[in-house]
Amino acid sequence: MHIRSFDSEQNILTRLSPRMVAAFTDAGFWGRGTIFGSAKEHADRDPSRIAIRDGGVAIGYGDLIRLAEGTAGRLAEQGLKPGDRVAAWMSSRCELAVLLLACAKAGFVLCPSLHRNHTVAEVADLIKRMRAKALFVETNFGADAEGSDIIAEARKDTDLRLAVTLEAVAQRSVADLEALLVAGTVRKLERTDQSTDIVYLAFTSGTTGEPKGVLHSSDTLLSNARAIAADWGFDAASVIYTLGPLSHNLGFGALVLSLAVGSELVLHDLPRGASLVDRLEDVGATFLFGVPAHAMDLLQALEEHDKQTETLLPGLKGFRISGAAVPSWVVERLAALNIKAQSGYGMTEACSHHYTLPDDPVERITSTSGRACPGYEVKIFSADDPDKPVPVGEIGHIGGRGASLMMGYFDDQSATERAFNADGWFMTGDLGKMDEQGYLTLTGRLKEIIIRGGHNIHPSKIEQLAMRFPDVERAAALGIADERLGEKVCLVVMPKAQRRIDPQSLLAHLDRSGLSKYDMPEYFLEVPEIPLSASGKMLKRALIPAIDDGTLNPTPIRFSGAS
Repeated sequence: MHIRSFDSEQNILTRLSPRMVAAFTDAGFWGRGTIFGSAKEHADRDPSRIAIRDGGVAIGYGDLIRLAEGTAGRLAEQGLKPGDRVAAWMSSRCELAVLLLACAKAGFVLCPSLHRNHTVAEVADLIKRMRAKALFVETNFGADAEGSDIIAEARKDTDLRLAVTLEAVAQRSVADLEALLVAGTVRKLERTDQSTDIVYLAFTSGTTGEPKGVLHSSDTLLSNARAIAADWGFDAASVIYTLGPLSHNLGFGALVLSLAVGSELVLHDLPRGASLVDRLEDVGATFLFGVPAHAMDLLQALEEHDKQTETLLPGLKGFRISGAAVPSWVVERLAALNIKAQSGYGMTEACSHHYTLPDDPVERITSTSGRACPGYEVKIFSADDPDKPVPVGEIGHIGGRGASLMMGYFDDQSATERAFNADGWFMTGDLGKMDEQGYLTLTGRLKEIIIRGGHNIHPSKIEQLAMRFPDVERAAALGIADERLGEKVCLVVMPKAQRRIDPQSLLAHLDRSGLSKYDMPEYFLEVPEIPLSASGKMLKRALIPAIDDGTLNPTPIRFSGAS
């Protein structure tokens, strides 16, 4: 697999080639405009239609385009050129939609994948790696942001041309957003937006600890959004409610989908104690995006509501459930409320390329991740040889290719080339099998990773930090099955001779060592021995059968914050 530098004013090394453009354009998957162009068409048709709302403001399509054009002009006025990166570290809020459209219009590249669970040091490192020219940041957002100055940290190693600070989401007006984002700029951009422009940069750690920057264009993002819209009947009358944050693939995909069809997107930012059911009723939600835990929470909230369940949320027709396997009882209870669950499989590199269809039965939804969307195809290869396909029904390494696949990893030609097999199939790192109808079932991962509610946690990082604790001889981080979140972290420790380990002291050590609170172990197990292989590697998988059969019993723990 070889990548090439496409002759583009963005000056970013990608997989893009004239042959690829021609093939996907001729097939009707590419070349149908940009994300900005799509939103502008809806604005021209009905400027007052609400495009996006959060807990403090609702923005119509006309105002959204005006704000995006003004913000693009401001960024250009500060010296940004096509291909320059714009970083955004903030909660799910309407400003992110403005920034996305501004970047799509001007050829800038938005990176919103700086998460709430990131530390200031982690975000500063990512900003440095992407060489961001502009930074938009929400105050006190992040795992340890309170009292820290991310802008000052970012300026140490980055040529920032513009840094904008946003207060936490509150009641505000379109005029307030204009004052903050456009800031009186009158410059108009004459540049014609290109659908092949890279518009989205998302850092994903995947199955390794080092984040890789995934590159997407309007073409790749819209090809997937349009396929989902056609299969599930999304249109301008839809009201999409995303429980997943815009910094993650699930929430960002909901944003692109809504802009593609001209619907309304509602961002989830309820204050603690507020009723989700009441919020969904108030906004008239027709489709939800979330993870299994969100679906379980909704069902519980419906049960506890003071109205009769069958009279609630009559307009809610579907729920995209991603990030972990969905229990059958969740699908069945949603179906009893006339809410169709959509099970799916996707990743930042390839968007939401697999999903079940509205007429699929419950057993399909709970046992598979659906079929590949139009424009994308999946093939199963040998886990030992990525160039050798396996027969239908046999478990192997999942490979994919198609119109929604990324344009490569940012600034990392080596990682891009390693991600593909000899025939150009992207190798996902996941294991699965496919039936004769093309339905995919996930069975595991090639490399160790713990996925808690859709959040990737890398055991090696926890283990390395834990083994710096004075009383620890060996440490192993394992995923313990959890119905709500998929998995939780169990930290198994082998003490040094004649030592005992206090769990809270160990967690405090992990905290001081820089482990995000979102990665903290939630189970603790002290054992006399963690076995080693002949080569000296920990055989931590040997512990799992004893945990599963109850021979070993991890203790639930919660970091108290004590030092």
